[in-house]
Amino acid sequence: MSAIPYSDDVLPASVSLLQLPDVAKLLDVVVTRVHQMLRDHQLVAIRRDGYVGVPEDFFGADDQILRMLPGVLSVMHDGGYSDAETLRWLYTEDDTLRGGSPVKALRGDDAREVIRRAQALGF
Repeated sequence: MSAIPYSDDVLPASVSLLQLPDVAKLLDVVVTRVHQMLRDHQLVAIRRDGYVGVPEDFFGADDQILRMLPGVLSVMHDGGYSDAETLRWLYTEDDTLRGGSPVKALRGDDAREVIRRAQALGF
């Protein structure tokens, strides 16, 4: 099995991370399933302070992965963007989105707009 993929820490220190065992517990899956989700670009992780974690912002109030997130991550990956570039884009403030940034907009009515913009970036 290949190594667990993770990105450099390009996020502000204020972005809270969940360690992979905590993600597994939250999703009620084994940690190896989380590793596979990272390899399949359904989630993105970073290494910070000696551990690998997933941004807490990627999960909704129901403790599940935001519905549109795997699609956005897949589109960005298919468009040639690295995980670090994708994370930077997701956390960049954008006044034209109601949430303020793509990752925040994924929680609301602009989720489809985030996917549309991600698709446009690939061209």
